Amino acid sequence: MFTGIVTDIGEIIALEQRGDLHARIRTTYKTDEIDLGASICCDGVCLTVVGLGTDYFDIDISAETVSKTNIGRTGDNRRGPSWQVGSRVNLERALKVGDELGGHIVSGHVDGVAKIRSIEDEGESTRVTLDAPSELMKFIAPKGSVALNGTSLTVNDVDQSGFGINFIPHTKSVTTWGDIAVGDAVNLEIDTIARYVARLQSFDL
Repeated sequence: MFTGIVTDIGEIIALEQRGDLHARIRTTYKTDEIDLGASICCDGVCLTVVGLGTDYFDIDISAETVSKTNIGRTGDNRRGPSWQVGSRVNLERALKVGDELGGHIVSGHVDGVAKIRSIEDEGESTRVTLDAPSELMKFIAPKGSVALNGTSLTVNDVDQSGFGINFIPHTKSVTTWGDIAVGDAVNLEIDTIARYVARLQSFDL
């Protein structure tokens, strides 16, 4: 369980395909305080730590996870797959009992991949509009919450095919959102509460 509050920006320092995809991510986390088997949210994907070094951790990524996320996808801007050696990724360690819930409840289970439609500066902030899979749009509402690349964000507006988000300078400075471009593929997790509300509405109670 996570909150969508990014606490580190990691750097992918190795990728190897041998059955599953294996990645090594450099971090400023104190790795001697991370247990093997711990969960870390990496760009919105809950992944299991399988190895540790002084300033990095290793993860295994199944073909299923790669197919459902932006990890192996090339955006419309032709910058290459989202995860490459040298790529930066948003990191968050799993929530502990008693931790502050500063964002919203995030599972790290990606529901789909959105694509950045437009980026516009508005004063010091940046408005980003994303196109989302049609089957997920019913879960996204103005002033509701979404997790994008592991970041808890508030939806500003919604249209038929997508939604808008506003980023303040602080958010861009402590996450990878300062690196984005139109056409980028983004991991999208809908709000857990919205999911259950929609499920309940499908029953004749």
